Amino acid sequence: MSDSIRVLITDDHSIVREGLTLILETAENIEVVGEAADGTVALQLVAEKQPDVVLMDLRMPGMDGLTAIQHLQRDYPEVAVVILTTYNEDDLMLRGLQAGAKGFLLKDTPRDTLLDTIQAAAKGESLLNADVMGRLLVHTQAGGKRPSIPKESPLTERELQTLRAVAEGETNKGIALQLGITERTVKAHLTSVYNKLGVDSRAAAIAIAAQQGLL
Repeated sequence: MSDSIRVLITDDHSIVREGLTLILETAENIEVVGEAADGTVALQLVAEKQPDVVLMDLRMPGMDGLTAIQHLQRDYPEVAVVILTTYNEDDLMLRGLQAGAKGFLLKDTPRDTLLDTIQAAAKGESLLNADVMGRLLVHTQAGGKRPSIPKESPLTERELQTLRAVAEGETNKGIALQLGITERTVKAHLTSVYNKLGVDSRAAAIAIAAQQGLL
């Protein structure tokens, strides 16, 4: 089990925790090291079990998921957080990504997507669902929280093209092919984007850029 990805599941519904555990137990390289029903217990278990990835519900009694993510980002930045979400939590999801979550999973997500997302998060990568990201970007431009469009973008046109491709769910290889550049150049553009926006992940970059009207 030494090479297994250690996962902690945090959700206030036992049926969700049990269902995810049953699915993850079928994966050879994933080990469920604990379950938590709220953010406070999750933080305790992170200290005790040292998971690689935490699956985090956002709406829970006691300490909610967003608060727990903020604590984890401050105290355990090496632990990757993946948000567990439903279709009516767009605003919370954006805030969670901005707080440092690596990505998100719908609670009814297919098994392969669940496993791929956990594996990507464990590597420090973000695996984003293009359909849901598209809905999130529309959400930031609708209703009463329309982002203000900056007079001058802090990002270059190439950096914006790269970030837009990321928001569409493209991999570094796909972005390189799409823009006619090398994967190393894609990584350099993303590093520059992270530095300019003050973030450290694709998910957070998209959340910030969307809220600032850059996308």
